[in-house]
Amino acid sequence: MGGRLDLLTAAVDDRLEMPLPPSIAWKLVLVVVLVGGILVSACARAPRRPLPRVELRRLVLAALTLYGVGVFASLTHHALLAGIVYVSGIAACALAAWLSRGIDPEDPPDDGGQDPPNQGPPPDDPDGVPTFDWAAFERQFRAYSRRRREPAGAGR
Repeated sequence: MGGRLDLLTAAVDDRLEMPLPPSIAWKLVLVVVLVGGILVSACARAPRRPLPRVELRRLVLAALTLYGVGVFASLTHHALLAGIVYVSGIAACALAAWLSRGIDPEDPPDDGGQDPPNQGPPPDDPDGVPTFDWAAFERQFRAYSRRRREPAGAGR
């Protein structure tokens, strides 16, 4: 009977062990935080005001510099410092990605703070919407549709 009690107490003691060693647990937490930051930068609502492109370039350059420092720290066997610098670079890139979402791709590029070129006369309508000549559009469309066209590839 004494041998059986030893087996039961050994089974009870196994539940006190940690499922993951601390050296792996903090790495998993770091992975979750970094992936979460990247997902937030991709899925979060875009900023209301765009950041000037010059500032975005500086932020990306800073992130690349952090990556370079991380590589140097890795090569000189400073693993903890390299990890901290890599995490900072990833966070800076995620921030730059989120801030870049506030820029409209159709916006003209920054020209160093100069006034934008004149786009033409202002619209005639008091609401700010330019007027459109639908009658002229209809005439031009009918004339286009009446033209005799040769099918594509028929001349070959």
